[in-house]
Amino acid sequence: MTENRGSSGGAPENGKTVKMPLPRAEYMIREAEPGDAAAIYRLNRDEMGYDYLPERTEEKLRQLLESEADRIWVAAAGDRVIGYVHANSYDVIYAPHMKNIMGIAVDPEWKRRGIGRALLGRVEEWAQQTGAESVRLVSGQTRTGAHAFYRSCGYQGDKLQLNLKKNIAPGR
Repeated sequence: MTENRGSSGGAPENGKTVKMPLPRAEYMIREAEPGDAAAIYRLNRDEMGYDYLPERTEEKLRQLLESEADRIWVAAAGDRVIGYVHANSYDVIYAPHMKNIMGIAVDPEWKRRGIGRALLGRVEEWAQQTGAESVRLVSGQTRTGAHAFYRSCGYQGDKLQLNLKKNIAPGR
């Protein structure tokens, strides 16, 4: 079981914000299971703004759990999923083998307790075990808080990208 302690802003004291330690957080990182779909749906919707239907989330989770190229881990406090990370193999003709973080989210009540860092660490372990040379991720331009977090974990980046998409399914 992974345990962590962090700090966050506390109640004002004489007009100043005082840093107060957060309560000890006990959680474990484990492989995702089909029964985690509802919690992952809520994290996707509430933390990342992706409102993909719950039943489709469950179907997609089942498919990804069977994939050799994908891994999904959750952070769980007891029987409650409080965060997750989805990563997959990333191979292009112009760079060595990498792992690609497709999504990571932590419940706001559990942030700043080392959970996101532990989830990233699990992906990095998988990358090392499989001979990947690096771990990459793409983060939306407006997610400046997330960018600061990733940098604090050793992730670096120097280019901005425009992501384009074309829907090809009729009626969607």
